[in-house]
Amino acid sequence: MRSNSVRRGRGPLAGLMRGNELYPVFQPIVSLRDGSIFSHEALIRGPKNTSLHAPDALLAAAAHESLNYEFENVCVTVALDRWGTLLESGRLFVNVSAEVLVQVLKHCGRDALMDLISGFGVLPRMLVLEITEYERVADMDHLASVVREIRSAGVSLALDDFGDGRSSLRLWSQLKPEFVKIDKYFTKDISQHADKLKTIQALQQIAAVFDTALVAEGIETEDDLRVLRDLGITYGQGYFLGRPAPMPREQIEEEALDVMRDRRVAVFPELRRASHGGSLSRLAVVEAPAVGPSATNDELASVFLAHANLHAVAVVDGTRPVGIINRAGFMNEYSKLYYREVWGRKPCMAHANLEPRLIERDHNVDELIGILTSDDQRYLADGFIVTDNGRYEGLGTGEQLVRSVTETRIEAARHANPLTFLPGNIPISQHIDRLLKSGVEFVACYADLNNFKPFNDQYGYWRGDEMIRLVARLALAHCDPQRDFVGHVGGDDFIILYQSADWESQCRRIVSEFAEHAVELFDMPAREAGGIHAEDRHGVSRFFPMTTISIGAVKIHRDEYANAEQVASVAARAKHDAKTYGEGLLVRETSDFSIR
Repeated sequence: MRSNSVRRGRGPLAGLMRGNELYPVFQPIVSLRDGSIFSHEALIRGPKNTSLHAPDALLAAAAHESLNYEFENVCVTVALDRWGTLLESGRLFVNVSAEVLVQVLKHCGRDALMDLISGFGVLPRMLVLEITEYERVADMDHLASVVREIRSAGVSLALDDFGDGRSSLRLWSQLKPEFVKIDKYFTKDISQHADKLKTIQALQQIAAVFDTALVAEGIETEDDLRVLRDLGITYGQGYFLGRPAPMPREQIEEEALDVMRDRRVAVFPELRRASHGGSLSRLAVVEAPAVGPSATNDELASVFLAHANLHAVAVVDGTRPVGIINRAGFMNEYSKLYYREVWGRKPCMAHANLEPRLIERDHNVDELIGILTSDDQRYLADGFIVTDNGRYEGLGTGEQLVRSVTETRIEAARHANPLTFLPGNIPISQHIDRLLKSGVEFVACYADLNNFKPFNDQYGYWRGDEMIRLVARLALAHCDPQRDFVGHVGGDDFIILYQSADWESQCRRIVSEFAEHAVELFDMPAREAGGIHAEDRHGVSRFFPMTTISIGAVKIHRDEYANAEQVASVAARAKHDAKTYGEGLLVRETSDFSIR
């Protein structure tokens, strides 16, 4: 019998179990709607200041001493006994592996198990069995039947650590647990990782289908708590809310409570959709023949003559690319009088660009923009060499790259501006709607440039783009990334949604710093003259002062606007009036305007 394993065991864990030295601590599970404590999870500890105090050490010892089943039984018993002794009326989460749960029900039966739970003074309807290690269960159908039997007695079920790589959507579907705990990998630093946020949003959709409440584990920072709260996750657990303690808590940590009381909305991290999916695998890589470093000019010419559409040939040492030879440049030399007779049998490496662009197949297309903007135009003519784990795969052309970048950026434009990578119109509207729904007061700022068109016409779109990127950099520099949202509507139009109290001084800094740095984009004669002569929209030549920025700001009060379109419209009108007055910040409060 398993009890003999504990009585006769010589390991340190068996000794602790015989001496009743294991004890529970309780960590709160918190409602992310209002910060109230929904329940507690019982966690087992060994004696303090010993090597078996931490849970990981206890689990390792249980495996080493072959006491997994006995250890789990003791953990559940100790947790229920302590909870009943404390006369706690709240709900309790208790961990149990799927395998042990099946065995316990088989040996005890449902009624005896419920009598045991009630004997500790714990009501079955206030108990949540948190199923761990469910990936080890070979017969999911049998586990589902066990769960149904236990649930019929009023006990609730939770799946632990969902998303850690071992979890099963099929099991979620079969068990239909009342709670699913999201693995802390997805909640840690969620305020900085858009991919984690999108994953949790997908889990929310699944939870809605199965009528399951999600519990976000591992909440350790204010920013992560704010994002998870605003996502609408039902419950949360983690050190920032409350650490495990011998006594159940009546209130979460004060810092966490401040976050829950603060109605300001978190700024969700945005996926860089302009580059998402834009990997080199989408390009039609040319499977072109290559030559070795010792190949002669005659041999290289034969390759070009046999492949009329080949724009270049890679020079490969074994499987490693070491150079690239442009077709036009080589054939121009090769066709010269007496070239073949004098140089035909010489190595072709004399014509090679020994610094070719080597691009891995899974490289993001947007990271290849350097090829398009490089001062060394050989990269556009030669294209680039495609590798797979460093081994030669083929060639890519500058034309293919331009086409791919264009396609991915058009695809992304609705979500992220391709020039600044700031959120575009759809994320802007979504964030405004979230702010309105929360009831928080915020300031909508619409920024636009004065005299930008003549500047752009005079110096070209490359320098014009640089001025737009300057606006983006300054806007981001004068915002709290966790509180304030910067979006790029298009062209030289930007939206900033401030929740920070110092928004007005930040806007002033944007205006003054833009005026300071924008001057550097003009040439010296224009700086000395204070502007440029250019044609206006009617084709009439006139003088335009230096480009400046105007910001129209509107204070948005609770229940004042119904949707994002109304907010954007009133902010655009404020921007229009700001431009009419010239440079600076114009603030609108209800129907009144004042220049700041």
